[in-house]
Amino acid sequence: MAHTVDFVTVSTAGLESSPVADALAGLRANEARYFRTKYDHVFTTSPADEVPEIVDWVHGILDDERDLEIASRPLEATEFVVDGIRMAYVFYESGLSINVMYTLEEGGKRAVGFKLSDGMEVPEELASRFRFARQRSKLAGTIRGSFFVIKHEH
Repeated sequence: MAHTVDFVTVSTAGLESSPVADALAGLRANEARYFRTKYDHVFTTSPADEVPEIVDWVHGILDDERDLEIASRPLEATEFVVDGIRMAYVFYESGLSINVMYTLEEGGKRAVGFKLSDGMEVPEELASRFRFARQRSKLAGTIRGSFFVIKHEH
C-alpha cells in the first residue's frame, strides 16, 4: 500500500530491515522535500514487491545501459511524471537509492542517479565503476551521489 513520505516527521516505515534505516529514511525524506518544493508534488512510495513494474524498469535500464545488477533487496519504489519528466525511485535495503530521470520529450535529459545513505559502504557492483561526490543534507546527513546518462530508449 502506498504511503506519503513526510519530510517534517521522518519515519523509517517500510525501511526497517535496512542496517542504515534512519539514514535511508532521511534520504527518502530529502527527495520528498525536493519534489514538494520544486514541483508541488507529493512523494509517495510503495513496497517494492507491490510495484514490480517500476523495479523492473529501473533494473532493465541498469542492465541494458551498464550491465549492472544491484545485489541489495529493493524495499520501496515510486514512479511519477512531473514537468514532462518520468521519475522513478527504488530504495534498497543496503541504503542505496537509485533514481531514473527520463524526459518524455525526444532529445530531453535522461539519466540514472545513485545516492548512498550516510553510514553505508559503496556497493561492490558500483565501487569500481563510479565516483561519488559528497553533499550535506539536514534530513539525510552526508549523501554520496553519482550518475550516468541514459543513451538508449526505454
